[in-house]
Amino acid sequence: MRDRIYRQPDPPQSIDLTPMLDVVFIMLIFFIVTATFIREPGIDVDRAVAVTGAGQTPAILVAVGQDDSIWIDQQKVDPGNLRLHILRLRTENPHGGLVIQADGRAAMATLSQVADAARSAGIDNVSVSTRSP
Repeated sequence: MRDRIYRQPDPPQSIDLTPMLDVVFIMLIFFIVTATFIREPGIDVDRAVAVTGAGQTPAILVAVGQDDSIWIDQQKVDPGNLRLHILRLRTENPHGGLVIQADGRAAMATLSQVADAARSAGIDNVSVSTRSP
């Protein structure tokens, strides 16, 4: 007698998507973690380097550009009206301080002028923002 060999049909082939989904989720987590969510208001300045300093969330941010221009809330402010702008912002947050974000090439006289205007507006907590070395 002749033996008959019966071949069983192959099971249907499928592609396993689990490794691809693992890679996609790892990339998604990486991009979420490394994304920048909040930008600090103001103009882009090249800040001076400091060895020490702690980051704070300022109530009033005053930026001083390399050409000694003074900026508050992304608007250029005349030095003569600086005290009035600071007083207006101080009424919105009376317990807040003032942070001067100055370009490294700005004149010290302009920084002193901003600090004096803040003190004359009644703000005692005046600090200068720097970047880490």
